[in-house]
Amino acid sequence: MGNIMLNETILKQLKEHFSELGNEITLQYRISAHEKQEELVQMLQSVASVSDKINVTEDSRTADVIPSFTIRVNNEPTGIFFRGIPGGHEFSSLILAILNADGKGKWPDASITARVRNLNVPASVTTYVSLSCTNCPDVVQAFNQMCLMNPGITHTMTVGDLAGEEVESLGIQGVPAVFHEKSMIHSGRASFGELLSALEKEFGFSDTEKAAEHSDFDVAVIGGGPAGCAAAIYSARKGLKTAIIAGRIGGQVNDTAEIANLISVPSTTGSSLAADLRIHAEQYNLSIFENRTVLSVEPSKEESGNHSIFAEKEEVFKARQIIVATGASWRKLGIPGEDEYIGRGVAFCPHCDGPFFAGKDVAVIGGGNSGVEAAIDLAGICRNVTVFEFLDDLKADTILQNKLQSLSNVKIQTGTRTTEITGNGSRANSLKWKKRDGSLSGELKLDGVFVQIGLVPNSGPVKDVAAMNKFGEILIDTHGRTSVKGIYAAGDVTTVPYKQIVIAMGEGAKSALTAFDDRIRL
Repeated sequence: MGNIMLNETILKQLKEHFSELGNEITLQYRISAHEKQEELVQMLQSVASVSDKINVTEDSRTADVIPSFTIRVNNEPTGIFFRGIPGGHEFSSLILAILNADGKGKWPDASITARVRNLNVPASVTTYVSLSCTNCPDVVQAFNQMCLMNPGITHTMTVGDLAGEEVESLGIQGVPAVFHEKSMIHSGRASFGELLSALEKEFGFSDTEKAAEHSDFDVAVIGGGPAGCAAAIYSARKGLKTAIIAGRIGGQVNDTAEIANLISVPSTTGSSLAADLRIHAEQYNLSIFENRTVLSVEPSKEESGNHSIFAEKEEVFKARQIIVATGASWRKLGIPGEDEYIGRGVAFCPHCDGPFFAGKDVAVIGGGNSGVEAAIDLAGICRNVTVFEFLDDLKADTILQNKLQSLSNVKIQTGTRTTEITGNGSRANSLKWKKRDGSLSGELKLDGVFVQIGLVPNSGPVKDVAAMNKFGEILIDTHGRTSVKGIYAAGDVTTVPYKQIVIAMGEGAKSALTAFDDRIRL
């Protein structure tokens, strides 16, 4: 019975993953009358069947409305709980939790670990997920690791589909949604560092340790996406002492489902490419400082001195040359109600959050490729989809426009400005709009708004340092130099046209080569 849930290929892979477990791992499930309880038990037994270090037990003292279990190590609690069956994308969260509980896997560096341990505890959080969500596992896995770093933290992953009453009462309309008791403390994709900052804000922390300073780098690359990794690899290949300071390796690539335009790679996924970027970077003797939020950059006052990079919690990095490759983020509308209802009707990822709006009415803001693609996807599950475009015509490729216009449950409004998102305090329920020519205005009753209006450059750390254009893009010359000597920039954060992965990689390499040429000519 134990092998019903997992096929032989998966079981073989799990056996290899768990072959070096050193501790006793217990998957302890609670009593539940839910119809899927037996399915959960069978899955846990399947996982346990591949290693004599894993066992499954029942906790007869506790019960839950939905199937649930916790992970224990050598019969000690870890603070990691799963409510619902962690299938789909969350199966990897279960496997990593077991490995992490045994001390294996990739862990944050000492500075980040110290911040986790300094959180004011007890701290208890719940993450509501969808098993089809590609962003949810990153959040779940980050919190699970925090539990293992600080025994005062507990984290519960809850599958939203099995907790309908909870989801309804909390007003959740987007995942991942992170709660402390009945208060949402985060919604949407996030890196380990961003989630840690959210916990520090919610629970507070003791700041007893001296802020770290990392000095004497030849080159410091801010950003770990395609441009940043290319710049770091090219710098390291020149024998330079190089650091990457980033929220996460892969950057925005991590949130891209499918990539089919990276030359010589016919097809891959964003997560696969991000993993490959990390593997390649780790082949070289460079330092990776992940889970960082860079706040500012201070140029050296001396011609050959070190520039300073300031991150959260007063952490400082110093380097003779800096390459800014911080990429871009989803652009917001900037209208009343948008921030208030993020995760409660306002969403940015149709793949993750679309299922919450099945059979309902939604709007998509943006008529470019991303907006039209989102509208086409949503039209397959939503009752009605209205596309709003500020310009007089859609900007998407013709083939996408033709597909959109063929759908009977889609309405298109061009030349329209969205002005406000309103709601009842717990969720969005309407969108106000005006025609650009002033001829008409109105209010659309709806259940959700998907914002798809492009990207905004992440140039904040150098906003008062390097010259920029009116869009906030860093001005660079043909070789990647900024207006500040010794500071370079590459990729989507710059004025380089066409924000594409293959272009960002080339620009990252070019900026590194330029920095090296400038260095040997000093």
